Amino acid sequence: MNDLANNRMSASNSHRIDFDTPVLQRKRRIRALKDRMARWYVSIGGLAVLGCITLIFFYLAYVVAPMFGGADLEAREPQQPAWLAEQGEALLLSVEEQNKVAMRLSRSGQVQFFGLKDGVAMNAYQLALPAGASIVSVVEDQPGSHRIALGLSNGQVLVFKHVYKVTYPNNVKTITPQLEYPFGEAPITLDPQGRPLEHVAISENGDSLMLSGSVGAELQLLNISREENMMTGEVILDETRIDLPQIAEPIKAMIIDPRQQWLFVINGKATADVFDLRSKSLNGRYTLLQGDAEVSAVNPLLAGISLMIGDSQGGIGQWFMVRDADGKSALTHIRSFQLGDAPITQIIPEERRKGFVALDSEGRLGLFHSTAHRTLLTEQVVEGAAIGALSPRANRLLLESKAGLQRFYIDNPHPEISWSALWGKVWYESYDEPKHVWQSTSANSDFEPKMSLAPLTFGTLKAAFYAMLLAAPLAICAAIYTAYFMAPAMRRKVKPVIELMEALPTVILGFFAGLFLAPYVEGHLPGIFSLLLLTPVGVLLAAYAWSRLPERIRLVVPDGWEAALLIPVILLVGAGSLGMSGHLENWFFGGDMRLWISNDLGITFDQRNALVVGLAMGFAVIPNIYSIAEDAVFSVPKSLTFGSLALGATPWQTLTRVVILTASPGIFSALMIGLGRAVGETMIVLMATGNTPIMDMNIFQGLRTLAANVAVEMPESEVGSTHYRVLFLSALVLLSFTFVMNTLAELIRTRLRKKYASL
Repeated sequence: MNDLANNRMSASNSHRIDFDTPVLQRKRRIRALKDRMARWYVSIGGLAVLGCITLIFFYLAYVVAPMFGGADLEAREPQQPAWLAEQGEALLLSVEEQNKVAMRLSRSGQVQFFGLKDGVAMNAYQLALPAGASIVSVVEDQPGSHRIALGLSNGQVLVFKHVYKVTYPNNVKTITPQLEYPFGEAPITLDPQGRPLEHVAISENGDSLMLSGSVGAELQLLNISREENMMTGEVILDETRIDLPQIAEPIKAMIIDPRQQWLFVINGKATADVFDLRSKSLNGRYTLLQGDAEVSAVNPLLAGISLMIGDSQGGIGQWFMVRDADGKSALTHIRSFQLGDAPITQIIPEERRKGFVALDSEGRLGLFHSTAHRTLLTEQVVEGAAIGALSPRANRLLLESKAGLQRFYIDNPHPEISWSALWGKVWYESYDEPKHVWQSTSANSDFEPKMSLAPLTFGTLKAAFYAMLLAAPLAICAAIYTAYFMAPAMRRKVKPVIELMEALPTVILGFFAGLFLAPYVEGHLPGIFSLLLLTPVGVLLAAYAWSRLPERIRLVVPDGWEAALLIPVILLVGAGSLGMSGHLENWFFGGDMRLWISNDLGITFDQRNALVVGLAMGFAVIPNIYSIAEDAVFSVPKSLTFGSLALGATPWQTLTRVVILTASPGIFSALMIGLGRAVGETMIVLMATGNTPIMDMNIFQGLRTLAANVAVEMPESEVGSTHYRVLFLSALVLLSFTFVMNTLAELIRTRLRKKYASL
């Protein structure tokens, strides 16, 4: 027995396979090396993707960050040129476009041009003042016009303009300052009695010049039209005196708006009388300040719509005319700024933006921007009162005080942006109320940029909402049916076809939606809504009818192939709905549903609207949601399904209480990925929405999304400009939104997976 056992053991040992041969060891080493390389490759690739996303985020933040910085002011040493002491008190300073030449107007009527950098005197002109007359008041027309009106002691007004001619002798740029008299060198008589004009105002609109002056509480207004003979070149001036209701209190300042529609008369302590120059009547009397404060400085902003009113307590208020619900315009306080406690002595508007510089009696300077409601800088620059001038580019400031002439370099590249201007309602000039508006450019130079991201963000979410409203139910239900009920052979045909829809370029979908779908939907509105309503009804009726058929007929169709029977049903419902569109329009909507929506319901209708976007972008999003959700449902272990059915549950109960709950993390991920695709979509919304940045959930109105706005306006924006950086901020908002949504989706998916992992 022992020998037999030993023989059997030796035989088995002789047939044992050796798994530790050199060849197998080498294969195992190669396999382990490949595993390590694949693991490192995947890890490095994942980290590289995360690194790229992080770098993109920080780059966007790097481009955006300068918009929210303040302004910087750099002072130069004061200058005391010899000619300064000889000319007496300064009434007005000005700086030309290139920051090379400055102008100074003295009380004696001397106009001195000098180099801004070194203070060296250039051309000097003595204004031809009438004998015995002196300058009593001075005012400058709209920012950038260079027109100046001088109120004289004999009741006359002298109007002149300083210009700067650029020539290139010997290829050297030379700026030659000159004076021009567009309405003649002779002063214009404004007060027939020859009394000193304490205050003057000027407004030139084409060939029409309007002048106003005041003596105490008495107001004088003159309109001068200028006509030039094209044959002889002779200029003919036609004067028309305008009579207005008189003012009860002494006048402090007057402003005529550029359109020559309103005359603002600041009088008394803090009162403004507004005259309608078209009807030559008093529009209203308005109280500007409360308490003991008095008006100390008045100047219009660029374009002359807004009045900036400084007071004796260091405050500055912005006012402009606002039309109420009855169509009556009223002077309305918009916003306030505070420089200090000393009286405001001068307000200097910028020539290209809605910003301004304010000076007070203690030599304190402030940089402000009206639209953004920003105080960019407040700083003590001189001792005591000073008179100043801001360069057209708003990057140089010239002050004259008891210390002499002093230059300042201003770095203030992005004053138009603040968090309130980007996301809150802003009361823009000529608007009836605060609104969210995006309008980054305009044809005129005195435009007020409106860069609210709120309508763009709203449009992004609106487009995504309507797209998901169509895509989510269809995609999820189709995924569940395909994975759970459909026959395997049919599933192998249906799923690739739906996934192939994702390969269709979105630019083609956008082109189709903009050029065909939008006008088709407009012309077949009853049919489109009938199709959306009747399709689910038709499917349910077809299913009910199928269930009532005899069993011998129903068994003819193999199990899992019933969905094929719905194809003719959907085609018939679609053909019937669209075919009856014209008849429905005639029966219920008077032959034109669009006019019925606009006139009877008062709903604005645009051809390229959110309905078109929902149909087109929903079609584009369906494959993403369907593919991921179908994989999630199909991946539910069959043991769970069979176990539930074995315990007596119906297929529907098994689906709703076992399969969907188990697949819920994947379904939720599919919805979040689809939402991210809808939020970031560009070409469809660019071509099918009309790109109107409005905030309205009306399905018949257009919209503009953040992505489409970047695509449209980035090629036109100047690199480094505020507009350019706001577009980068739009991209940053999109990236942040996607990051937050994906993070929340992952957290929710993880919790769902833990919750239903025990099923």
